[in-house]
Amino acid sequence: MIALTIAAILAGIAAPNFMGSLRKGRRSDAYDAATQVIQAQERWRANNSTYTATLANLSVASTSANRHYGVALSGASGTGYTLTLTAASTSSQADDVGCTSLTVTVALGNPAFAPATCWSR
Repeated sequence: MIALTIAAILAGIAAPNFMGSLRKGRRSDAYDAATQVIQAQERWRANNSTYTATLANLSVASTSANRHYGVALSGASGTGYTLTLTAASTSSQADDVGCTSLTVTVALGNPAFAPATCWSR
């Protein structure tokens, strides 16, 4: 009985740590999606006078490859745009405290990732 109690306590401590590590690893899905959009935007910009605000123009899906994040573009201009990746409600990423909404702001071809703690590489 004591061994069972100890095992239950250890499992109660280990499960949240495991889920935290799993969510942190799944953020790579957002990073991959962001990289795909950034590269596609630079190819688009090389042939047009502005960045595009439409993912379809870039042939990029509105969800990340593993469907943990939704992908959206806004504020497209000749010098930059904002990419927002939002954790899908159907994914455990929706419980990733402080990292459910990730943004990449590109100005003059230079990306800025926010919140910085969620984009550790």
